[in-house]
Amino acid sequence: HEDHYPEGNGDMGPAASLSGRNIGNDFHIKDGWRMYHGATIPGFPAHPHRGFETITVVQRGLVDHSDSMGASGRYGGGDVQWMTAGAGIQHSEMFPLLNMDADNPLELFQIWLNLPREQKMVDPHFKMLWRDEIPVHQFTDPGGKQIELVQYAGNFNNTDALETTPDSWASDPAHAVAIWVVKLEAGAEWTLPPTHSEANRTLYFYKGSELQVADTTITVEHSVQLVPNLEIPLQNSTDEAKMLLLQGVPISEPVVQYGPFVMNTRMEIQQAYEDYQRTRFGGWPWKRPDQVHGHDTKRFARHSDGREENPPGT
Repeated sequence: HEDHYPEGNGDMGPAASLSGRNIGNDFHIKDGWRMYHGATIPGFPAHPHRGFETITVVQRGLVDHSDSMGASGRYGGGDVQWMTAGAGIQHSEMFPLLNMDADNPLELFQIWLNLPREQKMVDPHFKMLWRDEIPVHQFTDPGGKQIELVQYAGNFNNTDALETTPDSWASDPAHAVAIWVVKLEAGAEWTLPPTHSEANRTLYFYKGSELQVADTTITVEHSVQLVPNLEIPLQNSTDEAKMLLLQGVPISEPVVQYGPFVMNTRMEIQQAYEDYQRTRFGGWPWKRPDQVHGHDTKRFARHSDGREENPPGT
């Protein structure tokens, strides 16, 4: 998601007209931004998940989290929330526009990571990976061009990423799960090291103009499937390039996904809907489905067990 939101109003929504938008389902860019399912504040009001994990990597802007377990948080500007939906959770992800005298740009990836059958019904929870603790590698190519690799998951150059949630497929190094954002200066060259031979490996080129991947040239907003156990030379063109690398050894179980649920069988999907209709996965303890936190609230996380945390140095 990349949205160039305008100045915010007193309600943390856009200080701009919403006319001409399909409010409640606004997914088409208009004036550089979208409201998504939000009516006054952009974002995704309360909705359910079961059977997988969401990994929300926020490059710019802020996300306000609230969930049916009573947990909440505000994170962004490089932070990551790793949430295990497990047996079922409702949560909202709203994008509060706090700047009232300047634009409010938002850029984030949300990655869905499947859970193996034996972990699909674990208790839901989340973990924060604060930006000040995430490993960042900066180095140069032989020509002195700058390269940066931000390591959200996996091992790079004998450095382990921060711990994931304990039930995650990514928690076992043998599964070779990696999530990296790589930035290449214009004209930079770098060779992507090999990984586990059984891993699925995808490189998504999301900023720049052209990128040479081995003997193939790709343009921006395209992805390539990579042979996992080979070194892959990358050569950037005239503009700074940014790439998202995703990889992992497959779980090798049946996958059935429907809407917000990811299970192993159609019967389990049907059961997920029945359970949600019956229990609402704990209900919704907040005043509004598009819950946001105070205008002056700093980044924080409050977990369902009452534990509170703040980013390092705050």
